[in-house]
Amino acid sequence: LSGNARNCFLTGNPNSYRNVIGKGLRCLLDVPHTEVFSNAHHGSGRFCSQSSQPLGEKIPSLQISSVGQPLHHFPAWSIQIIRSFHTSPSLQAAPVPLFWIIVKPAQKLFAIILGRSIRNWWKALPPNKRELFKENARKNKWKILLGVSSLGVVFVMFYFTHLEETPITGRARLLVFGKEHFRELSQMEYDMWMEQFKGQMLPETDARYQVVKRVVGHLSESNKDVPQVSALKWVIHVVDEPGVNAFVLPNGQVFVFTGLLDAVSDIHQLSFILGHEIAHAVLEHAVKKASLVHFLDFLSLIFLTMIWAICPRDSLAVVGQWIQSKLQEFMFDRPYSRTLEAEADKVGLQFAAKACVDVRASSVFWQQMELAETIQGQPKLPEWLSTHPSHENRAEHLDRLIPEALKIRESCNCPSLSGPDPRLIFRLNMQHLLESSKGREAPNSTKQDPSKPKLDFPHT
Repeated sequence: LSGNARNCFLTGNPNSYRNVIGKGLRCLLDVPHTEVFSNAHHGSGRFCSQSSQPLGEKIPSLQISSVGQPLHHFPAWSIQIIRSFHTSPSLQAAPVPLFWIIVKPAQKLFAIILGRSIRNWWKALPPNKRELFKENARKNKWKILLGVSSLGVVFVMFYFTHLEETPITGRARLLVFGKEHFRELSQMEYDMWMEQFKGQMLPETDARYQVVKRVVGHLSESNKDVPQVSALKWVIHVVDEPGVNAFVLPNGQVFVFTGLLDAVSDIHQLSFILGHEIAHAVLEHAVKKASLVHFLDFLSLIFLTMIWAICPRDSLAVVGQWIQSKLQEFMFDRPYSRTLEAEADKVGLQFAAKACVDVRASSVFWQQMELAETIQGQPKLPEWLSTHPSHENRAEHLDRLIPEALKIRESCNCPSLSGPDPRLIFRLNMQHLLESSKGREAPNSTKQDPSKPKLDFPHT
């Protein structure tokens, strides 16, 4: 939440980390003072790694202050909202190998030329030769079917021979590209982002930089028993950008925008989000996504050739090509992206639990994002149009995962969570906000002001 309804913001006030928890939770959620993290430590539990310092000593001094009135004192229609939250850079988490960047357009161009040549060749044939060709095709239909089936078997064998086990989750994944290619290209992409943000990087002495550094450091230290976490060197970059964004490159380069630090209401939410981003890198989602996209693009070349060969005119072929690309995008690419996001949520929640984070705050963040869109009156697009799950479904998914995460947290000898559940406090505050806004609208209920959108809170 931004504007005059954002009653939480990060400052460089050198107070103890205990103030972060005490004031930060009360800031948006009105949670009574709690010292959830102040004595956090790890045992030698099944999910845990040894930690020599409590979490309170790992986090730098930071205060999440409350300014102005509490949230429920603001008119709902005066709240300005950050439109969306991205958990990956605007391009991809990593580019596909340069060879395929060059070859992919050439492949499509070749398929178009081949299909168009077949169509022109067929049109140029005399009618008697067309009939002769059709007759030969009918006579050899079994040979043709065998050839097509053999080609399908080759694709299936290629798919299953390139499956590997995903770290941590154990789920099968398709890997077409070598990891060494992505390590090289991750450095290239890192250089690109550094060039783009070279004038916006916060110095290491900035309190916000120190917060992100210590949170990432504690997450990696708490999960060092995971080989993929300990193998990467996590380097922090905080970008002075208002966008709500964070992403981690496959080589461990962490980028966090200051807009995200303004959007989270406490350190627990920030820890979960960074755990989610670390999970993307650890699970090598960039390699998986690029591999699937390349495999599907290669398969689509066959259909692309057929489209340009069958369609009687180029204009129809262009429409057919567009339809094919959209079908691939909405039937395979975007659902797979949503699957990877859900997987990163699950693993990121486990990472946060092992770091003694209050994992219950994870779903509150997405409820806040949903609330923001509702108050703004933004239309809710169907989830199948997005590369990310909807805020509502994401919050519900995390709510289902939280009991397991709490067990992991308990097995790591984390201190008990005191005080009310932040999810309950959030719902109560939203109910109070709704009732207050209705009370203000009651005198003018006969005439609705179009500048004051109707509110609907599905989570209350």
